[in-house]
Amino acid sequence: MHKDIHKNNIPYSTPWRRIWNMGNVERIADKRRRRRNIQGAVLAAVGIAGILAVTMIAPNIFQALPRLMGKKRYKLAFQARTAASRLAIKGHVRFVEKNGKKWIEITDAGKRALSIEQEKARLEAMRGNRWDKRYRLVMFDITQKRKTMRDSVRHILRECGFLRLQNSVWVFPYDCEELITLVKSDMRIGKELLYAVVDSIENDAWIQRHFGLQ
Repeated sequence: MHKDIHKNNIPYSTPWRRIWNMGNVERIADKRRRRRNIQGAVLAAVGIAGILAVTMIAPNIFQALPRLMGKKRYKLAFQARTAASRLAIKGHVRFVEKNGKKWIEITDAGKRALSIEQEKARLEAMRGNRWDKRYRLVMFDITQKRKTMRDSVRHILRECGFLRLQNSVWVFPYDCEELITLVKSDMRIGKELLYAVVDSIENDAWIQRHFGLQ
């Protein structure tokens, strides 16, 4: 696109530059989403089996991701191995040798991560369900020294569809205690992360509109 801009003597700057960059942003976001989906499928496949031959990773995850892969099925084996390596770096899986074969098995950290992902999916499926007229508040007070952990908590809450009320206070309309319990266990957070159920929040019309509650 930028070559055509120069041919027509259109400045290679705003707003055309921004439009071109927006196209890049969409492609990058799509690539990251695909990468996360493949990692999630690999973790789920290994989690179900407990231990899986490395050569069987791609066939197992293709069943879960046929639409995602589309015409790029030939790349699946490579992408599956790459995803498995990233999961190993995170400590969610480990590679082992048994009887001359290379296997991949899930770790305790991987089991916790998988449980969190499954809980995320459950909460996503609850959107639109009948509401019990109570709010779930999640509050955390994590120091600057643990900024990475604090950012991770925020990221999980955003992914699950929580709405931020204040800087470290988030709200969700459905039961999400299991998710918070899993997060606290995985990150080894105690009283820094609190869960509460409340019957009302003043001036909450905007909250109800956000979640589509009735």
